[in-house]
Amino acid sequence: MSFYDTWAAILIASIAGFILVFTALVGARLLGPFARERGKGVSYECGMLPTGRNWSQVHVRYYLFAIMFLIFDVETIFIFPWAVTFLDLPGFVFWYMFVFITVLGAGLLYAWRRGVLEWR
Repeated sequence: MSFYDTWAAILIASIAGFILVFTALVGARLLGPFARERGKGVSYECGMLPTGRNWSQVHVRYYLFAIMFLIFDVETIFIFPWAVTFLDLPGFVFWYMFVFITVLGAGLLYAWRRGVLEWR
């Protein structure tokens, strides 16, 4: 198997992917219903008509909470494969993961002290 055989497969898969996405978008545009209705521009609220303005400001606390969730979600992505192959890895990898968890723990302690995790 040569170098170009591998890239040819990637090129063919990329072209097929673009063609499939393009045909799906064109098909949705051509076949989808586009009737102008009064309720089409209304924000969806569980089937009920919205009351008041349809724009609301989200407090920055929710974004910080979401970022904390993503950080620890990414942590599990790194820790799970490490834990599965732990016995086959050299000894210094344990200390790399120890430093990684310590840094994340320090970030969690900082967020806890700043009150990011308090739900008000």
